[in-house]
Amino acid sequence: MFRTVAELLEKTKKDNQSIAEVMIFQEMDLHDQSKEEIINRMDKNLSVMEQAIERGLKGVQSHSGLTGGDALLLQKYLETNEPLSGTLLLDAVSKAIATNEVNAAMGIICATPTAGSAGCVPGALFSVKERLNPTREQMINFLFTAGAFGFVVANNAFISGAAGGCQAEVGSAAAMAAAAVVEMAGGTPQQSADAFAITLKNMLGLVCDPVAGLVEVPCVKRNAIGTSNAIVSADMALAGVVSKIPCDEVIGAMYRIGKQMPSSLRETAEGGLAATPTGKAIAAKYYRNSEEDV
Repeated sequence: MFRTVAELLEKTKKDNQSIAEVMIFQEMDLHDQSKEEIINRMDKNLSVMEQAIERGLKGVQSHSGLTGGDALLLQKYLETNEPLSGTLLLDAVSKAIATNEVNAAMGIICATPTAGSAGCVPGALFSVKERLNPTREQMINFLFTAGAFGFVVANNAFISGAAGGCQAEVGSAAAMAAAAVVEMAGGTPQQSADAFAITLKNMLGLVCDPVAGLVEVPCVKRNAIGTSNAIVSADMALAGVVSKIPCDEVIGAMYRIGKQMPSSLRETAEGGLAATPTGKAIAAKYYRNSEEDV
């Protein structure tokens, strides 16, 4: 079993396996299931992600009314404009937003690694799918690769905003997506690790400050930016750019930063954007309406 990225990379060399293959065999050992059973489980997760994106791109609205429809707006913009950030990047953003809008609308999503950060991995996957034309097996492997890095983070730091801020949620999710994009694009395991590190380094210190305590504002848009971070970091790693700080040390830094972060910036809705005049007004209106609905 591996517990660090360094150990994961060593196993890929020793066993001459991809990151996805290493993760599959670890899952087989952990759950005492066959390879077919493990892959079938991940295939179901992939289907949930695909269905969430399809639903979100049609336009959904959250029960609070705070979020919804932005994924559809972006797709319409893509149809009639040449986006400044590039078609693939903005498509990834729209699909990440679609997933999180479905989550806010109480739809079914796949937590990767959490519901609040569920847009980054599928947003990246289903956008690069249009460019790389992967098989179903390769798409499933994408999720195993992302999961391998998520496994390391969960066992050495944290993946919840309440524990470590949004750096632990969207930061981890975006980094997981970057690593998986690199492997799907033909990069080496070390390049996947570099992409992960580059992504997470650029999200260190990100606070969790949900307005009204809802996983909507600014959560949905943070998934969008996290996904774009992942795509750019993957390209950097594939180009040969390396992280000067090793991947495991970046994860350790994220853990220490999260421990130092005040509770007001860790999902309590007591600080950051939640404490702005507009954030407070939205919260007051939401809870007033909620009381009237009871």
